[in-house]
Amino acid sequence: MKRRIRLTLRARLTLVYGGLFLAGGALLLVLTYSLVEQGIPDEGAIIRSFNSAGEEVPQPGTEVLTEDQNLRLLATNEVWAEALDAIRNQGPLALLLVGLGTIAIGWLVAGRMLRPLQRVTDTAAQIAESPAADRGLHQRIKVSGPRDELRDLSETFNRMLERLDQSFDGQRTFISNASHELRTPLTVTRALLEVALHRQDASAEVRLLGETLLEVNARHERLIEGLLLLMRSDRELAERSYVDLSDVAEYVVAQTPAGGVAVTAACEEAPTLGESVLLERLAQNLVENAIRYNAPEGGWVRVATRREGAFAVLEVVNSGPVVPAFEVEGLFEPFRRFGTERLATASKGAGLGLSIVRAVAKAHGGEVAAVARAEGGLTVTVRLPAAGD
Repeated sequence: MKRRIRLTLRARLTLVYGGLFLAGGALLLVLTYSLVEQGIPDEGAIIRSFNSAGEEVPQPGTEVLTEDQNLRLLATNEVWAEALDAIRNQGPLALLLVGLGTIAIGWLVAGRMLRPLQRVTDTAAQIAESPAADRGLHQRIKVSGPRDELRDLSETFNRMLERLDQSFDGQRTFISNASHELRTPLTVTRALLEVALHRQDASAEVRLLGETLLEVNARHERLIEGLLLLMRSDRELAERSYVDLSDVAEYVVAQTPAGGVAVTAACEEAPTLGESVLLERLAQNLVENAIRYNAPEGGWVRVATRREGAFAVLEVVNSGPVVPAFEVEGLFEPFRRFGTERLATASKGAGLGLSIVRAVAKAHGGEVAAVARAEGGLTVTVRLPAAGD
């Protein structure tokens, strides 16, 4: 399949200007040639002009003209013929040269007229390519020039950016305040439950209820921590340091309880630049999810790091239930868990694990992808820009 040539708006405008000029010029050239050709006097008209000048000239075909009159008649016809030849032969060349000049001028004029539109495009591209797009919404388009449609477009775009920026700021402030406000009552609740459980006169029913409430409270605390981390990882990183993903992966595997699942690590050097705390949480979420959503018996998890060209790669593979391919992408959405509804169950996670993984990867300029294994389980691969040697 042939690739279609994509013309820019500037090129299309230039072609339209040039095409209209050449079409109009060609029509004018044809019209001029036709008018000149129709205006050429015939031999009888020329002879009558001799008579009007006082010369005795017989009618054509009756007597022969004098030698001088023949020469003058021939010279007049040659002048008209040369004029027609000049229009026919040199006119198209002149039109082509002037047309090329007009196209060049049209290219410059179109570029100048579309300059405000290019500023809109550049600003939108900077916001879209920012690692934290909502943090790029503070940018504005420089508005200048006459009051026309392009200036109205720039001002409208700036107003839209301002509204979006205010909306994102309000959302971040609300999540931050709500998360911090919820931390205090959860901490108090946990302390009261622990005190009640450690009382000597507590009955077995009270202890069972207290342990259940502690599990629910712990899940709520993880949810709040996850929301705060998700908000933090969505921001662009201010400082980056050298981090080897192999060290991070080996540490996480050693510190994470496996609960009967066989966890192995095959870690090669995978250097990158980033924030070590966030990268550790990324690896921890992947390993914990791989352990949590695994086979009831004989489950396993394989963690590997390596360097592939310009990328540092962290890969986590696990056994487990078969995941339909169309549901894989949805697992990265907040509060989504495979095989469960959005219930407040303590046995499962808060549903933010893979969402945090994707947010951390994006904040580091990388990406994460998951592939469902035919035998069951997932293969999750994180690619981050590798650090220079």
